[in-house]
Amino acid sequence: MSKWTDKLPEAAKDYIGNRRVDEVECVIGDIAGVARGKAMPAAKFAKQTNYFLPNSIFLQTITGEWADNPFDAFTEPDMILEPDWTTATAAPWTADVTLQVIHDAKDQEGNLVPFSPRNVLRRIVDLYAAQGWTPVVAPEMEFFLTARNIDPNQPVIPPMGRSGRRAAGKQAYSLSAVDEYGKVIDDIYDFAEAQGLEIDGILQEGGAGQIELNLAHGDPVRLADDVFFFKRLIREAALRHDCFATFMAKPIAGEPGSAMHIHTSVVDSKTGRNIFAGLKGVETEAFNHFIAGMQNHMSAAIALIAPYVNSYRRYVPDFAAPINLEWGRDNRTTGLRVPISSPSGRRIENRLPGMDCNPYLGIAATLACGYLGLMEKKAARPEFIGSAYIDSDEIPVNMGDALDLLDEDTALKEVMGPGFVAVYNSVKRNEYKEFLQVISPWEREHLLLNV
Repeated sequence: MSKWTDKLPEAAKDYIGNRRVDEVECVIGDIAGVARGKAMPAAKFAKQTNYFLPNSIFLQTITGEWADNPFDAFTEPDMILEPDWTTATAAPWTADVTLQVIHDAKDQEGNLVPFSPRNVLRRIVDLYAAQGWTPVVAPEMEFFLTARNIDPNQPVIPPMGRSGRRAAGKQAYSLSAVDEYGKVIDDIYDFAEAQGLEIDGILQEGGAGQIELNLAHGDPVRLADDVFFFKRLIREAALRHDCFATFMAKPIAGEPGSAMHIHTSVVDSKTGRNIFAGLKGVETEAFNHFIAGMQNHMSAAIALIAPYVNSYRRYVPDFAAPINLEWGRDNRTTGLRVPISSPSGRRIENRLPGMDCNPYLGIAATLACGYLGLMEKKAARPEFIGSAYIDSDEIPVNMGDALDLLDEDTALKEVMGPGFVAVYNSVKRNEYKEFLQVISPWEREHLLLNV
């Protein structure tokens, strides 16, 4: 093998085997979590140590427009992108032997670009490390398989199953429901194995064609990389079988939304002990402070974990989605749930993020709120007992309100990075302005001739 291939993880080496690598995709996630970058012949990639992309990719909105640069003139200077070899993995759906490699974004002086989402997450993890802590996360991914939707004016509908009938809702945990689209699931497993990605479990969720995929706990940056890769491989697996995979928060009216629940614990970096549980398994002050940080700052972080106008359609009662910042033990109606666990596995599940959020930013926002709680040492509210589907003014109801709350939380902005928040705010306000210019079918149906 050539010198550069010696740096690859074992899964990538196994995928290549004795074959020649044809192409390498140099990848970076933008603000939305969309994969940007360049594909190049492997022979050319082997001769380069980095490549260039304009930093304006972080100002591109989900519609492809450009947000205002909050810093200076729109000159689009180049960033230097360097490969993170630990992320090199197969692209097993391609016709030839192709690898994907996530790259680190640096400026021309060698500093990490502060508004790259992956760098934002690394910044938060470094804040924990400076205190002698190591955060551990486990994401849960929910998504829908749908029939192909080539006309945006038409509603999204469930896919056709192997029985010849469309997938039905209200079949949570049904094995036969998962079997309806078993060929897609098989390809997801096969692609994940080829990429060296670990799946902790797959199950049917409550929506029609809705699936939950669980990942094993581990390092926040690595797990965010995994979610980033999984989104792409799941879409590719669905397309092989004439359907779409969507990570929209609420793609189908009347069906539950899709979340990215994030389980979080923190361990002492030296001893490996979970700081949320004491020697006898009793919950610690750190546990209480972490929850308090979530309660005090998550309202502002909603703009990061519910990043689109559609995201707020998920926050409705009785659809298995949180509408509050209460916490409770084994209580799925609370926004912050403490699952049944051993002392070493004591953790807090953030049920607020939507699956439409950028995985780097969803995890970073969760950890940032908890970090602020650990530093501020404030007390959490008492545990909520019973159903928490109650009226609450803590969750903003639209993107504009969410961005205002983010802008007002100076502590959260400082932890996330003021430069990043400025860029994010510019991108999201541009998207929200574009949305407000669209006239919806509801408006035409009910207002055209009635008002």
